[in-house]
Amino acid sequence: MARFAACCDATPARASLLRGPPRRTVGHPTNNRMPLRESEAVVLRTFPLGEADRLVSFFSRSSGKLRGVARGARRPKSRFGSTLEPLSHIRIWYYERETRELVRISQCELIESFLDLQANYDAGLALALISEIAEAVLPEREAADAMFRLVLTATRALRTAKSPELPVTYFCLWTVRLSGWLPSLDRCGRCGRALGVETAYASPAQAGLACAACRRPGLRTLSAESLTTARRMLGEKLERLLGEPTPPTHLADLREYLLDVIEYQIERKLTTRRMRESEA
Repeated sequence: MARFAACCDATPARASLLRGPPRRTVGHPTNNRMPLRESEAVVLRTFPLGEADRLVSFFSRSSGKLRGVARGARRPKSRFGSTLEPLSHIRIWYYERETRELVRISQCELIESFLDLQANYDAGLALALISEIAEAVLPEREAADAMFRLVLTATRALRTAKSPELPVTYFCLWTVRLSGWLPSLDRCGRCGRALGVETAYASPAQAGLACAACRRPGLRTLSAESLTTARRMLGEKLERLLGEPTPPTHLADLREYLLDVIEYQIERKLTTRRMRESEA
């Protein structure tokens, strides 16, 4: 009893010690610590920041497009190494705070690198175009698993394709499709006539494709072969298409139309597109 009474008469400091340290709840609003998140991701673009850091735009599979700071990433012996090269497939750990736009990148682990493709100028430009388009069309902090898989599929195809044009066109077509900007490829958007195997006419500002009877001045021509190729791309895997010959002329007008649509929707010109055109 004497011992029990002594405990009851303990000073506030003594009582605090008896109770032990206060409990902490992870993620509680009063907790100032930032949670560490982990995700599979693709690096989209990087920019120098200060003397030693990098600003990184990356596409998280679980959280969508994010931007973060990689401290010391520009130093020769950086712990990030070559993991922050454009379109590198990585596993990333980062700290995120709700009140801040930028996350803090803690660590990266390389899953798949495409640095070897940079040695080929055409493939390097194709990588840059895929990266620029993805960075431009993806909304902030919205997961998009289909788009994530598309980026990796098109990038991997550049290794086996005889020319970058098919993977790039496939990527543009599915980007426009997934974004909800692709009109019907089977019927005229004005009169509803089936297009079949005939030339169609298009503009990014026009709701659908036009047949010859509904054609207006200034529309881009889409050959019957291009439309057939586009329909096949929507129904078959890219790996199968790579195994069959596709004339470049069947891709050119389709790809240029798709790029027109993307530029119209993002309301700016694609820098890499102009670079590719100047080299053609």
